[in-house]
Amino acid sequence: MGGPSDSYDISAKHYDAAYSVKQGLADASFYADLAKRSGGPVLEIACGTGRVLLNIAREGIQIEGVDNSPAMLRVLEARLQREPPGVGDKVKLHQGDMRDFHLEKKYPLVIIPFRPMQHMFTVPDQVSALATAAAHLQEKGRLAFDVFFPKFDMIPEGIGQEILELEWPVDSKPPKTVRRYLRKESFDKVHQNFSATFLFRTYEGDKLVREEIEPLKMSYYTYPHLRALFLLAGLEPVEEYGSFEKTPLDHTASEMIFVLRKANPGRA
Repeated sequence: MGGPSDSYDISAKHYDAAYSVKQGLADASFYADLAKRSGGPVLEIACGTGRVLLNIAREGIQIEGVDNSPAMLRVLEARLQREPPGVGDKVKLHQGDMRDFHLEKKYPLVIIPFRPMQHMFTVPDQVSALATAAAHLQEKGRLAFDVFFPKFDMIPEGIGQEILELEWPVDSKPPKTVRRYLRKESFDKVHQNFSATFLFRTYEGDKLVREEIEPLKMSYYTYPHLRALFLLAGLEPVEEYGSFEKTPLDHTASEMIFVLRKANPGRA
């Protein structure tokens, strides 16, 4: 995930179960298609518990993952042990901060899927993350990442309200259910970020038996902001989309998805 202060200990525990029930996730197949086009090896920055990474490894493509969260990496390592023979051989993991890690290798494809760039809160951090990714590209390599297209009317709404986002069963005796709520705490219009709290509540029937709390902070971007960051990081877009179905990046977009290359000042 993001910077060094992010532990994600609680989210890591619930991450795979939560996103297994989330509707509408189409990013894994998008990045797998990019990986197949590249031929590999692939570098995934902020790989988390491997939702996207494992999908690529199962295609027989060599992939390396970097994440700053030991808790996330432990979950991913455990998942690798349960994969069919051969999948784990395609994967290598590293712990590191997306702003300044350094691997000796360069890759034809570097990906930053599912919005880790939104855990970068200042322009220096945003540029550092993109420049670090670019430094790991082969000369003709591609960097792909996504952020959400902000709905500016909704960002300041609902401060202090708890919204039930996801619910999933736990295989236990007696059976349990976990519900993840989001409570928006504040937003910063000038610096373009908001702070919230995840509340993971475990129930036996109607009885609350456990509550776990983890903070969340996310930045959001405008299109011109991102284009300026690309210039500062020495990158230029070659593809851009408004959804993982590759619809145009226009006023109907729900995402901002970019495939970038190293900028060449002499390129026509």
